[in-house]
Amino acid sequence: HCLAVRTVCQREIDCDRGHGYSWKITLLRNYWKSKVKQEWLSGKYSNVPSQFSLPEKSMYPMDANTWGEILEAELER
Repeated sequence: HCLAVRTVCQREIDCDRGHGYSWKITLLRNYWKSKVKQEWLSGKYSNVPSQFSLPEKSMYPMDANTWGEILEAELER
């Protein structure tokens, strides 16, 4: 599971592992983030009419670099 999460959240996983977190803690810290980030990167939320149209679990606390990756993906579409 950790390797699957790493395909989406490589920077986050590598940072956590660099800080000495175990694979278990790293997975717990990044699992839901990877699910939400993958949906954003795949374009699932590209053409929503308003913020109220977003599903309840479409948001997750992410850092500015992660949102930058998502914005770059949107600009390339």
